[in-house]
Amino acid sequence: MHWFDIDRFFEEAVRVLVPGGVLAAWSYELCAVEKRADALIHELYQKLDPYWPPERRMVEDGYRSIQFPMPAIAVPQFEMTARWSVQQMLGYLRTWSASQRYLDERGRDPVDSIEPALCSVWGTGTREVRWPLALKAGRV
Repeated sequence: MHWFDIDRFFEEAVRVLVPGGVLAAWSYELCAVEKRADALIHELYQKLDPYWPPERRMVEDGYRSIQFPMPAIAVPQFEMTARWSVQQMLGYLRTWSASQRYLDERGRDPVDSIEPALCSVWGTGTREVRWPLALKAGRV
C-alpha cells in the first residue's frame, strides 16, 4: 500500500467495495533471527537509511499513520516465518530497494559490509527468520 497514491487508492477501494466489504492492507516489518544476526541486519538497515524511499516510513510505523476512510476492524497479530541459510538471508538483504539504490549510486554492494560477520554468527545451518506482519483492516 505504501507504493500507492493513497488518496486515489482509497477512492477506488470505497467505490468498488460492496456494503459490508472489507479492505485489508498488510506489510512486513524488519525481520528477526537472533540477537547477533539481528544487530548486523539493523546495522545494515541504518547504514542504508538515506537510501530508503520516504514511503518506507509507513512500513516502519506498521501503517498506523495511514487513516482508513472506513471504521477499523480489530485484527489479530501475525508473523511470517521461513528457515533460511545465511546465503538466502544475504540474497534477501540484497533485494532491499535501499540496497539496490546504494549499489546504483555508489557502485558497491552494501551487504558486503556485513557479510563476513553475518556468515560467522549464522553458521552453516538454517535459522528461523521471523517477520512481524502489520495488518490494518476496515469495513465499508
